[in-house]
Amino acid sequence: MSLEAAHSQITAQLGQEVYVSDWIEVDQARIDAFAAATGDFQWIHTDPERAARESPWKSTVAHGFLTLSLLPLLRGVAQGGEARYPGVRRVINYGLNRVRFTNAVVAGAKVRGRAKVLAVEPFKGGLQVTEEFTVEIDGLTRPACVAETIARLYF
Repeated sequence: MSLEAAHSQITAQLGQEVYVSDWIEVDQARIDAFAAATGDFQWIHTDPERAARESPWKSTVAHGFLTLSLLPLLRGVAQGGEARYPGVRRVINYGLNRVRFTNAVVAGAKVRGRAKVLAVEPFKGGLQVTEEFTVEIDGLTRPACVAETIARLYF
């Protein structure tokens, strides 16, 4: 697919949901591994017994940044499969405009991601795509995280 065709295709999707992931479990082992990687060992994340006694959720909860770090996995870019748009040579995470952590993810909860196209802008050699990415928690109406992600697609 050419750059022009991809621009046209993505522009036609403005405001539309373009992706829904499978559910993944955020278990205590994943939370502990994130704590080890970041050095953030706050008891609310890593001490199930204390959290059961003192936390408003009566459980440990995932770090907000752990939830945010799951976006590539939830968006399907971590698997290294086929590019969503033929002709894309590489996709670069260009950053975030806005991130809100709107609900806690308790240990053992399942989350999934939903992406909606907000903007597409050409730049030399590619397209910059802004999406609203929502991380839902199975069984809850309020999501864990809502973020505006920016990716650069190079052709």
